[in-house]
Amino acid sequence: MKHAYFSILMSAFLLVSCEYFYKHEVEQTAVARVNDVFLYTDDLQHLFTGNMSSEDSLLRVNNFITRWATQQLLVAGAELNLNEKKLQDFNRLAKQYKNDLYATSYLDALVRKNIDTVVTESEAEIYYTNNPDIFTLKENLIKFRYIHVDENRLDINDLKTKFQRFDADDKRELDSIAIQFKSYSLNDSIWIKVTQAIKKIPVVTTENKNELLKKSNFIQLKDSLGLYLMQIEDVLERNSAAPLEYIKPTIDQIVINKRKLELIKELEKDITKDAIKNKQFEIYN
Repeated sequence: MKHAYFSILMSAFLLVSCEYFYKHEVEQTAVARVNDVFLYTDDLQHLFTGNMSSEDSLLRVNNFITRWATQQLLVAGAELNLNEKKLQDFNRLAKQYKNDLYATSYLDALVRKNIDTVVTESEAEIYYTNNPDIFTLKENLIKFRYIHVDENRLDINDLKTKFQRFDADDKRELDSIAIQFKSYSLNDSIWIKVTQAIKKIPVVTTENKNELLKKSNFIQLKDSLGLYLMQIEDVLERNSAAPLEYIKPTIDQIVINKRKLELIKELEKDITKDAIKNKQFEIYN
């Protein structure tokens, strides 16, 4: 029995050419059968990848056929042993699931084609103003800049002065020499989570992390890797109102999702109206 099964598998493999099965001109080649249900070579094509060995391919086919046969036998057993009402319920659910998949997929395609995904600053601001209670910070935010340098640099004092003062000329000069820094972030105009800052700067510990929550604070910390200079520009603590610029991406997604729901309703109405107009849909009284 094992020999016969192996022969069937090897016959299927002999049909492989350039990783695709050769299809018979008249009918497909069956590799397994359970009652009157057949498994064909085409059903196995998805199992193969270009870098698979013949042993791995054979094992994958073997496992797939066994799982397929087990499922078919269970289905056959269910059809024989479950009562008629249960079978009808399952068939109804399967049909409904198929219809839902088709309808959802079609609507998604129509939505992607027709939806406007641009949310203007004005729209975001209106939504933000009308929903103040839902935008509360769940963790601390800061605006800050930092550089990590060798503490033995000859220009370290000049560097500290420019880093703290940070006028337009200082910013340009620091940007121009940033390649010399071990790490850095000079964009202090955006809000980031304090936890992100801590991950960026290993010298920040549980003992000194509160220094990051002091507005306008200049921090110098050292470790074996060098000197870290940090300037805290602004702080927003947990439970404060989240700033609009920080939650704009979230608002964008909320607004787009609302548009999507409205567009789906509109599309469904239009499809139904067109069907009635074209005599595709009728209600009999």
